[in-house]
Order: sequence, then structure tokens, then C-alpha cells
Amino acid sequence: MRNPFRYFNSSPAVICTAVLLYIRFPLSLRQVEDLLHERGIDISHETVRFWWNRFGPIFAADLRKRQRRTARQHIQWRWHMDEVFVRVNGERRYLWRAVDHEGEVLEVYVTKTRDRRAALDFLKRALKRFSSPRSIVTDRLRSYRAALSDLGIAGRQDTTRWLNNRAENSYQPFRRRERSMQRFRSPATLQKFVSVHAAIHNHFNLDRHLTSRTDFRQRRDAALAEWRQLAI
Repeated sequence: MRNPFRYFNSSPAVICTAVLLYIRFPLSLRQVEDLLHERGIDISHETVRFWWNRFGPIFAADLRKRQRRTARQHIQWRWHMDEVFVRVNGERRYLWRAVDHEGEVLEVYVTKTRDRRAALDFLKRALKRFSSPRSIVTDRLRSYRAALSDLGIAGRQDTTRWLNNRAENSYQPFRRRERSMQRFRSPATLQKFVSVHAAIHNHFNLDRHLTSRTDFRQRRDAALAEWRQLAI
């Protein structure tokens, strides 16, 4: 495999740090530039933009491969699915999301509508990557029922009230990023960003509230060490 950093004068560690700051935290390009400047790294915000566009998908793909190698069986237990609208260049688009019962993002997909065809495309993408779960929790949008019927798994749908809060809450990190980015200019840019953001969010999703401080610190150090390996 060719070295993706071979034509860049900057250190791979610096590039990884810039991409991590921009994707993981609700920071603007200029705020990332200022934070790096405080660390003695003099780059422009346009360089940060170029780096995340170039290396963000590469890092996300690598993280997804590592996550699939260590995938746990609970992914097949229950999925939570939901959709929200996102303004893209003044037009409404729908962002579909599937998460497992622990909040890890399984699939994200941007569509122009939220009809049966859109729901079916979204479900096919998720099922192709992770196979079929035992239960699929959704809201009462009829598009889900129609799409699941086409796939022959309508009996696995669960629309119990309040049960889908897991999927609805999973949008909060993305909404914070959306505000700092002042929205998106094209559906392709939105799809690219949410895919990268989901992979990095999963990697650093350490269930802080469910572990002791000692365990959390160890897991955070392990996640950061694995992130730094992307620059090797």
C-alpha cells in the first residue's frame, strides 16, 4: 500500500492531530488553526480543510476495518433507526442513521426524500455491511414498514413509544458539528462528512458514564494510541 503522506512536507502526526480536532470536536477551521498555532504549528485554515478532505475518508476507512475485526455479537441484537432533515444549500435533505443499542453508529445515508425507496436503499446498505439484526426499532414512519416488508423482515420491526430515544440522541454530536460548520454546501459533502464523523465518533465512544475513572482513562489512552497508529 502506498504511503498517503508521501507528497506532504508536514508530519503525519500533525495531519492526524488536525483532522482529529476538526472532526471530533465542534470547532471551525479557523479555531483548529489557532489551536495548532498555540502548539507551534503554523498552517492556514485552508490547509486544515484540505487535510480533512484528503485524509478524513482514509482514516475513517481504516477505523472501520479495525472495528469490523473486533465486532461484537451484540450488533446483531437490536438496531435503532431514525431520520432527520438537514439543510443543504437551502434545500431539505434527509439524514438516515442506524445505531446499535450502545449508541455506536452502524450506517448513515443522505437522501432527497424519505419515502419507501429511500428507506429501502438505506436498509440495504446497512444489512449488506452488518447482516440482519433480531430487532429493528423505528418510529412510525410508514416508509420503514414498506421497506421492511419488501425485504421480508417486517416482523422484526418495533415501534414502541420512547424506545427509539437511542437513535434520536445519537444526532446530538452531529448537530453540534453542523452549527460550527455553518451547514453544508452539497449532499455529497454532507454524506462524506457524516461517514467520517461516524467512524471517528465510534472510535472514541468510550461510555464515560458507565465505567470507573481508571477504566475510562485506560480505554481513552488505548483509543488515542490506536489513532496515532494511523500516521505510521
